[in-house]
Amino acid sequence: MNDTSGSLGWHLRAARERAFAGREEELAVFQAALYGGGRSVLFVHGPGGIGKSALLRRFAHEAAVTGRPVSMVDGRMSEPSPEAFEAEAEPVFRDAGAVLLVDSFERVQGLEGWLRERFLPRMPVGALVVIAGRYPPDLRWQADPGWAGALEVLPLRDLRAEDAQALMDSCGVPAESREPLAAFAGGHPLALLLGAAAAVKDGGAGRRWTPGQDVVATLLDQLVGEVPSAAHRHALEICAHAYTTTEDLLRAALPQEAGTLFRWLRRLPFVASSGLGLFPHDVVREVVEADLRWRDPEGYAVMRERVHAHLADKVRTASDADVPGAVAALLYPHRGDGAPADFHGRHDEGEFQEAALRQEDVGTLVRMATAAEGAASARRAAFWAERQPEAFRLYRRTETGEPVAFSAWLRLAEFDEEELTADPIVAMAWAHARATTPLRAGEHVAVSRLWTLPTYRGKTYYGKTYYGKTYRGNSPLMEVIQWRVIGDCLRAERMAWSYIATRHPDQAWAERLRHYGMRDLSEQPRLGDDAYTLFVHDWRAVPARAWLERMNRQLVGAPGAATAELAVLSRAEFAEAVREALRRLSRPDALAVSPLTRTRLIAERAGQDPAAALGDLLRQAIDGLRADPRSVKFHQALSVTFLRGTPTQELAAERLGLPFSTYRRHLAAGIERLRADLWHRELYGAPAYRSA
Repeated sequence: MNDTSGSLGWHLRAARERAFAGREEELAVFQAALYGGGRSVLFVHGPGGIGKSALLRRFAHEAAVTGRPVSMVDGRMSEPSPEAFEAEAEPVFRDAGAVLLVDSFERVQGLEGWLRERFLPRMPVGALVVIAGRYPPDLRWQADPGWAGALEVLPLRDLRAEDAQALMDSCGVPAESREPLAAFAGGHPLALLLGAAAAVKDGGAGRRWTPGQDVVATLLDQLVGEVPSAAHRHALEICAHAYTTTEDLLRAALPQEAGTLFRWLRRLPFVASSGLGLFPHDVVREVVEADLRWRDPEGYAVMRERVHAHLADKVRTASDADVPGAVAALLYPHRGDGAPADFHGRHDEGEFQEAALRQEDVGTLVRMATAAEGAASARRAAFWAERQPEAFRLYRRTETGEPVAFSAWLRLAEFDEEELTADPIVAMAWAHARATTPLRAGEHVAVSRLWTLPTYRGKTYYGKTYYGKTYRGNSPLMEVIQWRVIGDCLRAERMAWSYIATRHPDQAWAERLRHYGMRDLSEQPRLGDDAYTLFVHDWRAVPARAWLERMNRQLVGAPGAATAELAVLSRAEFAEAVREALRRLSRPDALAVSPLTRTRLIAERAGQDPAAALGDLLRQAIDGLRADPRSVKFHQALSVTFLRGTPTQELAAERLGLPFSTYRRHLAAGIERLRADLWHRELYGAPAYRSA
């Protein structure tokens, strides 16, 4: 035997062997087929860079060790014709023990029907063929009873976490680079190898590893390749940005050809589908996003804005049962910015399911609250379940149906002594709201309460043993509950304050709530021996629209990410501010200091100078009174006094030809009408209703 250990090819093969990790299941299937206990044809498929070629090389080695003759057809090097393919694959017909490996089959995909109907049936019994390509086999293979016992399909997926670590071990990746590399690449072999090469070259360098543009560009070429048009590229960018992509999402961001582009996306080998829509492989998602943000920041911002607007509208219009999923989709682009980040592989039914509280669930609620937080908390849970049963949600584990948590979104519109006496947490929320900026007519506060079952290993609660760890922080259960709370906040009408009560919040949970604009109160209510922290948000100062805009700005690091809070005025303060603004209407510099410039009235006129916006609003409101015949006299009094710059009220009355007392009565009534109209708009964000 010739010694080839000095050849370059030998060293290349040895290096590839050292870098090979995992794939035990696929190797077991091949071994079974190799020794006559498996199928005659194996069809391996998976996206680019997933390791198909590396697996075929290992198959070739395993077959050669047994002494079986091995031949290889590479679709990248072959002519896509039956004659050319058969010329290269001819050795499989000469030996019943032959093994034929076909790589990059997507390059000769047009031969699939011929291969199935003409080529493979002529193979001698005992020969073995492995086909590897990006696309799964045509369904006609599986629909044919003849192939049912002869074909095995092997979808090739990401490496398991331990195998990805083994691959990084073999490449010598510095310790400080491993976590960020694994977070970027997941278990995708090509992404891991490219990232490992870059990390080893940098030698760690004492800084957190990030994928450079050379890595991103290479992965784009290998995983995505060329796309048919700019519209197709935009569709892929939307698919990479969104949690899942539906045709209506594409239509919102790309009005033309949405149906055609959706059909193109669903056929891509690196795009999968679920009941929620389409989603790309995680590595494809990361590199497409990174490339767009680097290559075209303005285009990225435009695309993000359109997707964000569509998803925000979905939260507002979703059915109650669909709210958590709609919020998850809205927050997904923020997964690296403090929002729930562990969406990996969760594109369909989740680990936990939400349901409304039924009367028969109340006993379970009380037992769970007792196990979670003690008897004092359980008594409050029972009190609120009787008083506001519609406020409660039950969370069950999808796999087993076991209850693991209850939450309550208590809606409080009136100061109720019984409620204050029954629950110190609600009493504290009311005390804070009343001492800060009290509720105005028609407004309410909301208090979020949560009882989760402690699941310490080996502990038993009310007759059942539970395993695992406490549901806290970034757990999937807590994420589902967070999505519900955020959805309730964004969909609420006339909500002034929201409070989230938490017992012993850990640092990650507290930081998450602060990221969402909640601040924690220094004073802590107590239930029994436990102190609770209240996290609070004033939705009049930072309403839902401003909250969403702030989140969206953070996504692209836009300036002005810190949204200015709005002024929350009582009705008396608002009325006085309107009177003062009318007096200063001709002086923009004086209008600039009006508290009205920081109210919802002016926030609705985004992009305009606040003082100019306030002046325009007042003039339009005065002009609008002409539309109602009963208000014409009010319009005339306001117009001559504030719009025409009449120096004195006496002169204004004279110009109108009215007795001074009549003029003053019309002016006072006009100001009161204006206040009422603007106050209505401040509260409801809509044009004022004019009664008949």
